[in-house]
Amino acid sequence: MKQLLKPILAASTLLFFSCSEEQAQNHTSHTAETQVQQSATIAKNVNVQEFKELIKNEEGTIVDVRTPGEFNQGNIKNAKNINVSGNFAEEIQKLDKNKPVYLYCRSGGRSSRAMQMMTQMGFKEVYNLMGGYMAWSKH
Repeated sequence: MKQLLKPILAASTLLFFSCSEEQAQNHTSHTAETQVQQSATIAKNVNVQEFKELIKNEEGTIVDVRTPGEFNQGNIKNAKNINVSGNFAEEIQKLDKNKPVYLYCRSGGRSSRAMQMMTQMGFKEVYNLMGGYMAWSKH
Protein backbone atom coordinates (compact mmCIF):
# COMPACT_ATOMS: atom_id res chain seq x y z
CA MET A 1 0.00 0.00 0.00
CA LYS A 2 2.87 2.41 0.83
CA GLN A 3 4.40 1.69 -2.54
CA LEU A 4 1.16 2.66 -4.24
CA LEU A 5 0.71 5.89 -2.22
CA LYS A 6 4.08 7.40 -3.16
CA PRO A 7 3.42 7.55 -6.95
CA ILE A 8 -0.16 8.78 -6.39
CA LEU A 9 1.04 11.49 -4.00
CA ALA A 10 3.83 12.52 -6.41
CA ALA A 11 1.42 12.68 -9.37
CA SER A 12 -1.12 14.70 -7.35
CA THR A 13 1.55 17.17 -6.26
CA LEU A 14 2.84 17.57 -9.81
CA LEU A 15 -0.70 18.07 -11.16
CA PHE A 16 -1.52 20.64 -8.46
CA PHE A 17 1.58 22.76 -9.12
CA SER A 18 1.30 22.59 -12.90
CA CYS A 19 -2.33 23.78 -12.77
CA SER A 20 -1.42 26.57 -10.36
CA GLU A 21 1.42 27.69 -12.65
CA GLU A 22 -0.89 27.73 -15.69
CA GLN A 23 -3.49 29.77 -13.80
CA ALA A 24 -0.79 32.21 -12.70
CA GLN A 25 0.41 32.60 -16.31
CA ASN A 26 -3.16 33.15 -17.53
CA HIS A 27 -3.74 35.73 -14.80
CA THR A 28 -0.49 37.54 -15.64
CA SER A 29 -1.34 37.54 -19.35
CA HIS A 30 -4.88 38.82 -18.69
CA THR A 31 -3.56 41.53 -16.35
CA ALA A 32 -1.07 42.70 -18.99
CA GLU A 33 -3.82 42.86 -21.65
CA THR A 34 -6.06 44.84 -19.30
CA GLN A 35 -3.27 47.33 -18.58
CA VAL A 36 -2.63 47.82 -22.29
CA GLN A 37 -6.35 48.32 -22.97
CA GLN A 38 -6.69 50.78 -20.10
CA SER A 39 -3.69 52.80 -21.21
CA ALA A 40 -4.62 52.79 -24.92
CA THR A 41 -5.56 56.41 -25.53
CA ILE A 42 -5.91 58.45 -28.69
CA ALA A 43 -4.90 62.07 -28.20
CA LYS A 44 -4.48 63.60 -31.63
CA ASN A 45 -4.19 67.03 -33.20
CA VAL A 46 -6.19 67.14 -36.43
CA ASN A 47 -6.70 69.66 -39.22
CA VAL A 48 -10.08 71.11 -40.22
CA GLN A 49 -10.81 68.44 -42.84
CA GLU A 50 -10.05 65.59 -40.42
CA PHE A 51 -12.12 67.28 -37.72
CA LYS A 52 -15.09 67.62 -40.08
CA GLU A 53 -14.85 63.92 -40.98
CA LEU A 54 -14.62 62.89 -37.34
CA ILE A 55 -17.64 64.89 -36.15
CA LYS A 56 -19.72 63.81 -39.13
CA ASN A 57 -20.56 60.48 -37.45
CA GLU A 58 -22.15 62.37 -34.54
CA GLU A 59 -20.66 59.95 -32.03
CA GLY A 60 -19.08 61.68 -29.07
CA THR A 61 -19.11 65.30 -27.97
CA ILE A 62 -17.81 68.50 -29.53
CA VAL A 63 -16.42 70.76 -26.80
CA ASP A 64 -15.58 74.44 -27.22
CA VAL A 65 -13.17 75.30 -24.39
CA ARG A 66 -13.34 79.08 -24.91
CA THR A 67 -15.05 81.54 -22.61
CA PRO A 68 -18.85 81.88 -22.85
CA GLY A 69 -18.39 85.29 -24.49
CA GLU A 70 -16.18 83.84 -27.23
CA PHE A 71 -18.57 80.92 -27.67
CA ASN A 72 -21.52 83.31 -28.14
CA GLN A 73 -19.65 85.16 -30.93
CA GLY A 74 -19.66 82.00 -33.04
CA ASN A 75 -19.23 78.27 -32.59
CA ILE A 76 -19.33 74.90 -34.29
CA LYS A 77 -22.83 73.44 -34.57
CA ASN A 78 -23.75 71.11 -31.64
CA ALA A 79 -20.72 72.18 -29.59
CA LYS A 80 -20.94 72.25 -25.83
CA ASN A 81 -19.19 75.16 -24.11
CA ILE A 82 -16.94 74.06 -21.24
CA ASN A 83 -14.49 76.87 -20.45
CA VAL A 84 -11.01 75.46 -19.84
CA SER A 85 -10.29 78.43 -17.56
CA GLY A 86 -13.44 77.83 -15.52
CA ASN A 87 -14.47 74.67 -13.65
CA PHE A 88 -13.30 72.54 -16.59
CA ALA A 89 -12.12 69.49 -14.62
CA GLU A 90 -15.46 69.23 -12.81
CA GLU A 91 -17.61 69.76 -15.92
CA ILE A 92 -15.60 67.51 -18.22
CA GLN A 93 -15.99 64.60 -15.76
CA LYS A 94 -19.69 64.57 -16.66
CA LEU A 95 -18.83 63.28 -20.17
CA ASP A 96 -18.46 59.60 -21.04
CA LYS A 97 -14.72 58.83 -20.99
CA ASN A 98 -15.18 55.99 -23.47
CA LYS A 99 -16.71 58.15 -26.22
CA PRO A 100 -14.73 60.47 -28.49
CA VAL A 101 -14.37 64.13 -27.54
CA TYR A 102 -13.62 66.77 -30.17
CA LEU A 103 -12.00 69.91 -28.73
CA TYR A 104 -11.41 73.37 -30.10
CA CYS A 105 -10.70 76.89 -28.89
CA ARG A 106 -9.83 80.10 -30.74
CA SER A 107 -6.47 79.01 -32.18
CA GLY A 108 -5.65 75.58 -30.69
CA GLY A 109 -3.60 76.38 -27.59
CA ARG A 110 -6.21 76.07 -24.85
CA SER A 111 -7.79 73.02 -26.46
CA SER A 112 -4.36 71.38 -26.67
CA ARG A 113 -3.93 71.93 -22.93
CA ALA A 114 -7.45 70.58 -22.35
CA MET A 115 -6.60 67.47 -24.38
CA GLN A 116 -3.61 66.76 -22.13
CA MET A 117 -5.74 67.19 -19.02
CA MET A 118 -8.40 64.86 -20.37
CA THR A 119 -5.98 62.07 -21.25
CA GLN A 120 -4.61 62.27 -17.72
CA MET A 121 -8.19 62.02 -16.45
CA GLY A 122 -8.71 58.77 -18.36
CA PHE A 123 -10.51 59.84 -21.53
CA LYS A 124 -9.88 57.25 -24.24
CA GLU A 125 -10.26 59.30 -27.43
CA VAL A 126 -9.63 63.05 -27.65
CA TYR A 127 -9.11 65.12 -30.80
CA ASN A 128 -7.89 68.71 -30.92
CA LEU A 129 -8.67 71.01 -33.84
CA MET A 130 -5.38 72.61 -34.94
CA GLY A 131 -5.85 76.30 -35.58
CA GLY A 132 -9.09 76.23 -33.58
CA TYR A 133 -12.20 78.16 -34.52
CA MET A 134 -10.12 80.61 -36.56
CA ALA A 135 -9.08 77.78 -38.92
CA TRP A 136 -12.61 76.36 -38.93
CA SER A 137 -14.08 79.74 -39.94
CA LYS A 138 -11.83 79.96 -43.01
CA HIS A 139 -13.23 76.71 -44.49
